[in-house]
Amino acid sequence: MSGELLTLDCLVHVFSYLEAPDLLRAARVNQAWNEAAGTTSLWRRMCLDHWTFCNISNLTPGMQTWKQYYLQRSKLEHEMASGRPSADYICRSMRGHKGKIVGMAYLSDNEHVFGGGKLRSVVCTASTDGTIRAWQVQEGTQIWSSPSQEVPFVKVITVPEYKLAISTDARGTIKVWHGESGEELAAFSTSSSSSSLVTYSVNDKPFLTAATAGGAIYTLEVPNLNQVSCITAFQNSSIDLLLCSPDEQWVIAGSTENAAPSPKIFHTDCLINPADESPESSWLPVNNCAVVCWLPKAPARIAVVHRDRMSVQRNITVFDLALKKSKYKMEVLAQQVASFTLPGGTWTTEILMKGHGTETILLGCGANLELYSIFGTQVEAFQHHNNTITSIWVDAFRVVTSSLDLSLRVYTWKKVNKISSLTSRYYLLGGTHRWSRGFTDVACDNISIVGVVAESDETNRHKQLVLIPKTEINFNSSTGRRCRRGR
Repeated sequence: MSGELLTLDCLVHVFSYLEAPDLLRAARVNQAWNEAAGTTSLWRRMCLDHWTFCNISNLTPGMQTWKQYYLQRSKLEHEMASGRPSADYICRSMRGHKGKIVGMAYLSDNEHVFGGGKLRSVVCTASTDGTIRAWQVQEGTQIWSSPSQEVPFVKVITVPEYKLAISTDARGTIKVWHGESGEELAAFSTSSSSSSLVTYSVNDKPFLTAATAGGAIYTLEVPNLNQVSCITAFQNSSIDLLLCSPDEQWVIAGSTENAAPSPKIFHTDCLINPADESPESSWLPVNNCAVVCWLPKAPARIAVVHRDRMSVQRNITVFDLALKKSKYKMEVLAQQVASFTLPGGTWTTEILMKGHGTETILLGCGANLELYSIFGTQVEAFQHHNNTITSIWVDAFRVVTSSLDLSLRVYTWKKVNKISSLTSRYYLLGGTHRWSRGFTDVACDNISIVGVVAESDETNRHKQLVLIPKTEINFNSSTGRRCRRGR
């Protein structure tokens, strides 16, 4: 049927059933088809169907259209998924810390400028050498370093939208750093040997919740670290589990110690608006909790790895959280959604867990990566690593695993009959066992992958930060770093 026989509205309606490659081909037929195929609503729909969040202001000036956003971001994802040697990645290594890297987080926003703009990722690291450092990933250079302190750091997190880094050290001192200059903005002491940290925003105002080895939970304003509340969540139990839900409405606190109490759930509004009595909370009805994770696409769904008192087998139970309000009080409810026992393995086997979507759980068990539904169906199992998986990074586009075999494995998500599954793409190598003990951590954003390599020289304890941004492969003969395709 000729384009002249159809109105513009009719053409747009027909083209709404096409995918991007077909639209691009249709645009070459004639002027009428070109105009219809470039309609903003068509490309906006494809962008929002494909990605959770899109910001066309992150295109270079003069290219701020939904079509250009879709084409640029799709091109970037294709390159990141293909991992072609000499085309898609450049591998850089960076030295600077004199001790073990114990924390790493992106300081830059996850949304980047597309369409010819300069790509820039910034990562913060914390080390036992008593410094916090910021790195420019694409250039492989250090931006700033904090003054060295005697007490080693144990963790660093970031608040990218406010350009802030927040650290805690072995004495429980929390500090806020300006992300662009490294200036120390505030400090707060919890008087504890260690702390776990999470940040969240309520009514566009940022807060920090810190859990201590003494069982206390502090909530502080950011960036000035003024104390909002302090509660004793556990008596004589160190809190080493602290997570905030993706919707920033829930905080879970718990301990992995033997015979520790069940994890507690708090609503963030109760932590930042404390009443005279303790804030409303709820115990999760599980014993001996080991690992927890959120299912990011569900309103408030959490998965817990635990074991019963009389069993050595590992169980996974999934709960949906809700807040029941009455005239006189608020009640935190945890409703069980699913529960199953993991096949094989014992409680002594270390396990990593991450959530995807509303019903998918990823497990790192030794050298294996396993994919389960929340109802216990094993969807896939991968045995690509030759040594223990040390870290798993999950987002809506891909999964990256790090291992002591000195490799990073990259997978991408796909849907098969409405079920999430993974496609293995390629792997990145981080050196040789003569100099390194393997990757200990990995993190990603839209344009780069960053891994931490632990060196084998235990007397020096010097650690190496390996940066792997997307551009092209750079073979470095002095370090042996290279990128290889997966099989």
